[in-house]
Amino acid sequence: MFSEGVLFKELFKGFIVLRWNDKLRPIELIEMDKHAHKMMIAWVIGKYEEKKGKKVDWHNIIRGGVFELLRRIVLRDIKNPIYFRIQKEFKDIYRKLNQWVYDYFTQKISNSILLEELKAYLIEEDLLDEFSSKILASAHKYSSYLEFLLIKQINPTGFEIQDIERSMYNDIYQYLDLEGIQKLVTRQKVADFIELCGQLRFQIRWSQTPRIPRTSVLGHSMFVATATYFFARDNNACPQRIYNNFFGGLFHDLPETLTRDIISPVKTSSEDFQRLIWELEQQLAEKHIYPLIEDEWIDELRYFTLDEFTNKIKIDGKITPDLGVEEINQKYNEDYFEPYDGELIRAADQMAAFLEAKTSIDYGVKSSDLSTAVEDIPKRYCKSIGQVDFRRIYEQLESNDN
Repeated sequence: MFSEGVLFKELFKGFIVLRWNDKLRPIELIEMDKHAHKMMIAWVIGKYEEKKGKKVDWHNIIRGGVFELLRRIVLRDIKNPIYFRIQKEFKDIYRKLNQWVYDYFTQKISNSILLEELKAYLIEEDLLDEFSSKILASAHKYSSYLEFLLIKQINPTGFEIQDIERSMYNDIYQYLDLEGIQKLVTRQKVADFIELCGQLRFQIRWSQTPRIPRTSVLGHSMFVATATYFFARDNNACPQRIYNNFFGGLFHDLPETLTRDIISPVKTSSEDFQRLIWELEQQLAEKHIYPLIEDEWIDELRYFTLDEFTNKIKIDGKITPDLGVEEINQKYNEDYFEPYDGELIRAADQMAAFLEAKTSIDYGVKSSDLSTAVEDIPKRYCKSIGQVDFRRIYEQLESNDN
């Protein structure tokens, strides 16, 4: 099984890895948030390349994003400029670092296929095709630049800030042959879409509940996307299903840029209120989100954000909802049907809430809301969904063993 409790515990550590922590920051900049924004940017860049007729290997894009996040979680104490200098100038040391990361995960992960892929990514460096690596690298550079813009205004001007900015310009300009990067740096409408996505880092989940660590909706989206990716692998998902599940998880909370994150007890307190919020989110999305992307992408983004927790497929372009995951496994696990496992995205969303609550309690910050989540969520998931054994996963998550 790809889905292991210890893997999700390691993934959750991305919420405690700070970025730019030697600079003044208007907010904490977190590794998990950065990777969420990076993958949203990679989606935009990849879509533009597809529009030009190029073949994009989306599974490689996803694997590269997920595996790089895992690497950065382990190597969290190395400052980025130092990391990139080691990568470029001290290749023997860089290989040893990657071997150390791989060895670390061999003690944590039991799935042999996942370990083989991690080895190919970290050590052999032949997992990804060159084009996928280029898309991911350009998305990484641009997302880092957007973080830099947040801190630039409050840090003392001087040679260091100027050098960082100059270096970032040079890094981004290497990718100007990518249409998506061209449109972002020239401030076309899609740049506003990416900045709108980035605003999810300002929205803190459980905002009225003291909690450690405080997690943003943006980082939460990356956790959900990554967990759903592993769930999809357990279900032997076809390529389009892997794509839909990952990016469905990544964008599932996008309408909250317009309504803010509303905690589940409030949102579900009344069916009428829940329906009203849903309708307002969709009205505002039609007005403020969809006009910022290319027309041919709108239906796909709607597929990700409308009824985001509903299993669905498409037959001749028409959506068929409310299928079971196992039914999709048996009958519709083909690219043609564009399968989407909303039930698994919901399960990942709930697992994120469980880990947010449990981690805070483990750190000594406890409340009735957190205690209720830790008690109730595993009870709802004493079952399997498709081939994902959630009873086993929660037994591992509840254990304090690493």
